[in-house]
Amino acid sequence: MTTDIHALVGAYALDAVDDVERAAFDRHLRECENCRVEVDELRAASARLADGAWSVPPPGLRDEVMTAIGRTRQLSPAAPAKARRDASRLRRLTAAAAVVVAAVGAGTAVYQVQDHRVRREQGIAAAARASEARVRAILTAPDLVTHEETLADGGRVTVASSRLHDAGVIVLDADGAPSSGRVFQLWTIRPGGAPEPVGRMIPGQTAVVQLVEGLPGVTDVGVTVEPDNAATTPTLPMKADVKLV
Repeated sequence: MTTDIHALVGAYALDAVDDVERAAFDRHLRECENCRVEVDELRAASARLADGAWSVPPPGLRDEVMTAIGRTRQLSPAAPAKARRDASRLRRLTAAAAVVVAAVGAGTAVYQVQDHRVRREQGIAAAARASEARVRAILTAPDLVTHEETLADGGRVTVASSRLHDAGVIVLDADGAPSSGRVFQLWTIRPGGAPEPVGRMIPGQTAVVQLVEGLPGVTDVGVTVEPDNAATTPTLPMKADVKLV
């Protein structure tokens, strides 16, 4: 067993510990609130990575984004105020999402000692790395343009888009989670088309970074509150409707 009980948090969250380690960490969790919170967050992040629904940027992205934002071209003076850039919020959310990636990566290294779980977790890690690289390229693109809208119940949704990469990133930062049994869901609307779901949060989740391919062809990005299932049509009124054109 490891000499640092805290180092087991990643393996414990993914059920990659032996019986002795599990019993010891169960006892530790009763006394350590920080580890309880981290276990909950890691399990939530692992669930999202496993189904490929959500993408988050890597730890090294923060400095690059802070530099790249300074080069991002401004929207025209005629653009509505709700579509302005908010670079500081985008930087904060990018850094926060990076913490989740770092934690999941640390957990992956620990549970590789369990051979029967390695193949599954290597697939998850590979998918995460590919998404991270894609997000990095988009957020540092020279033609990056951002739009923003305030959420009806508090918070913001920011959309960063690059035509060079034919993709974009949606950053949702809500002030609070929907009521029990309901979750935030993201939608895209294309010219002449019906809203399409592009990602759904888990109960209690208030912030996320979502990679969307083909985003420059979208006219609107919407946020709704839905029951905790995969809704196929948005519940109106939307909590936010970001106009991209």
